[in-house]
Amino acid sequence: MLPDAITGPPCLEPTQEVIAQAARVIKDGGLVGLPTDTVYGLAADATSDAAVEGVFRAKGRPADMPLIALIATMAMAEACGEFSASALALAEEFWPGPLTLVLPRAVGSPLSPLVHQGAPGVSLRIPGNDTARAVVEAAGRPLTAPSANPSGAPSPLTAAEVAAGLGSHVALIVDGGRAADSLGSTLLDLTGESARLLRAGVVTAEAIERVIGPIVRAD
Repeated sequence: MLPDAITGPPCLEPTQEVIAQAARVIKDGGLVGLPTDTVYGLAADATSDAAVEGVFRAKGRPADMPLIALIATMAMAEACGEFSASALALAEEFWPGPLTLVLPRAVGSPLSPLVHQGAPGVSLRIPGNDTARAVVEAAGRPLTAPSANPSGAPSPLTAAEVAAGLGSHVALIVDGGRAADSLGSTLLDLTGESARLLRAGVVTAEAIERVIGPIVRAD
């Protein structure tokens, strides 16, 4: 059932038709709520300055905070970031899944500069959540997906919580049921000489070190 304008945006189960509808909204510059590996995210076209600005505006997010870009394939990832041997090994081991790699921006990267906000690297992940990955594939471009809540508010675990927090900003919410409510994605910086853990998360430092050797851990 589609809610009316009073109750907020439609919250629809992730059928093929709804995935295609979400992709159309995104390609037209709109915002979509969808489940990710951990919580519900705010999806937008990461190649569009206007769409990325819409994400910052909807969340009230500080303009100096970079965003993670969700990609669907390694070809899409390699168009956005430069992969070292270590990065390729980690992608093969942990993608799709909750490991975000911060990589040097690739020459000709399609990502809007607003995504990385002047940071030396771009943050990329192929999501393990089937719905999120299907929307990226259908849109055919990288998507932003920060948590779909006003900055400072609790991260949403259901479609209803997205509607309550950002309902006036999103055109559609893909309802994949209750989110996992786990730790966030692990954030690993591979732009320097040594791999550096920026944020602990689902993928442990020990698991990463089994693939690429010692890393610099967060304090």
